[in-house]
Amino acid sequence: MTPARTSTGTAPTRGRRPGRSTGDDREVAILATAERLLGQRPFGEISIDDLARGAGISRPTFYFYFPAKDAVLLTLLDRVTEEADAAAGDALVRLAEDPRARWRELIARFHATFGGHRDVVLACAQVRGTNAEVRRLWAEVLERWVRAVEAAIEGERARGAAPDGLPARDLAIALNSMNERVWYATFAGDGPAVAERDVVDVLLDVWLTAIYRTTTPPVSPSA
Repeated sequence: MTPARTSTGTAPTRGRRPGRSTGDDREVAILATAERLLGQRPFGEISIDDLARGAGISRPTFYFYFPAKDAVLLTLLDRVTEEADAAAGDALVRLAEDPRARWRELIARFHATFGGHRDVVLACAQVRGTNAEVRRLWAEVLERWVRAVEAAIEGERARGAAPDGLPARDLAIALNSMNERVWYATFAGDGPAVAERDVVDVLLDVWLTAIYRTTTPPVSPSA
């Protein structure tokens, strides 16, 4: 998890044809069609003809925007992760104000973003084992979030709010990986799974206990 990206603007469209605005209505229609269809059937069962038909364009026109079907899924994943970064805001920067509240805010915002695009998240998780580009993109995203959480843990240790313990990076990897698996099980109904109404609070308690050895970490006296 990380604060919003420092760059501004829309996420780049991976594998996309150059020279077109990412705000093009037909591209938006292709992406919207893909996300809608992902809620109905697996990615492997969605054809380029399905995407073109749903977007109201021809098959040749589809290729003007995307070189292949996989590029559509990569673009959706790019946009979901960018939305998650933006939703995170400056929660990690403000940890000292109230660590429990800020961590909960962060986890809840990520949960809301991923839950709002669960069909994209589940599709990417399902194809990651066989799609090297999806795997690479997700590894880049996870690495960014791991580094942000690692820095936050080190900051909390430096101000005396969290005790020393496991290397901050290892802890950040484990916590982010746990979130990924727990959310997948909850969104997919892939039991055993935590009920969606409880998942944020369950994850929060695990994060706080792992980082602070308590679920009530101290706030900064100057906060």
